[in-house]
Amino acid sequence: MATFTALYDACVLYPAPLRDLLLELALTDLFRAKWSSHIHDEWIRAVLEDRPDLTAVQLRRTRDLMDMHARDCLVEHFEELIPSLTLPDPNDRHVLAAAIRGRADVIVTYNLTDFPDKELQKYGITPQHPDEFLLHLFNLAPNIVCAAARTHRVRLKHPPKTTAEYLETLERQSLTQFVAALRPYAAHL
Repeated sequence: MATFTALYDACVLYPAPLRDLLLELALTDLFRAKWSSHIHDEWIRAVLEDRPDLTAVQLRRTRDLMDMHARDCLVEHFEELIPSLTLPDPNDRHVLAAAIRGRADVIVTYNLTDFPDKELQKYGITPQHPDEFLLHLFNLAPNIVCAAARTHRVRLKHPPKTTAEYLETLERQSLTQFVAALRPYAAHL
């Protein structure tokens, strides 16, 4: 099992296309994926605000499946670290605390300015945009990443997506570099 550890911020767990790809990749053992119950609460709250067609019960099922399938993913007992941490948005301290307790190497987040390098370097953690994170994984193991992306795409049923539609969906998630790297492998997706 890999020792490189990535903590997922709530903003990469919602929207669903990115979350589902990140979870599929977490099962590859290229890295260890981590999150906390606080992070779950945050992304679930955001989904419920935006999607009245979904219920808390449905999202709790998603949360439970995530926790069940990604090995050793749930970070616990980090709350005592929160008051000692300094970030531009105090509401993000729980993410850094979970990353510290979970021994994360990176925090995968769209909100890079909320996690300044100067603060995170104190703990040996780097903030990383999901596009950069996925591109690193692709460069490390293109066949494994393509297989995970294919599994993710094929699993989409409502509606199903062609490879071109799938890549467009990922591009809309601001994953432009990653999609550019995937395009030459489209036949394998």
